[in-house]
Amino acid sequence: MAARPPQQNTSSPDSIEFGIAALVDHLDHADIEYPATSDEIVHELGDPAIPYDGASNTVAVSEALDQLPKRTFDSESELLDTLHPVFEEYRVSSGSGFLGRLRGLLPF
Repeated sequence: MAARPPQQNTSSPDSIEFGIAALVDHLDHADIEYPATSDEIVHELGDPAIPYDGASNTVAVSEALDQLPKRTFDSESELLDTLHPVFEEYRVSSGSGFLGRLRGLLPF
């Protein structure tokens, strides 16, 4: 007797999108014409909270854009390339990696 293969439609996600990948999902559903300013991007997106790590910690798009010296972006690619280090810095500083989770489990 053979076992039935697992169903493809499961309620648990295979992966969690965060950082630039999560932002791209919002940008794909927005009608942004480039060049665009930070204010136009925030207005068009509605200033969503974007997860920046696998623990679902988030940062608002406006807050991430405020970290940049640049306020106008000629293309979506330029926007994403410029924001990537910001999301990476949030991820690294969150302490949600293995050591951060381990510290959270310890009583001291």
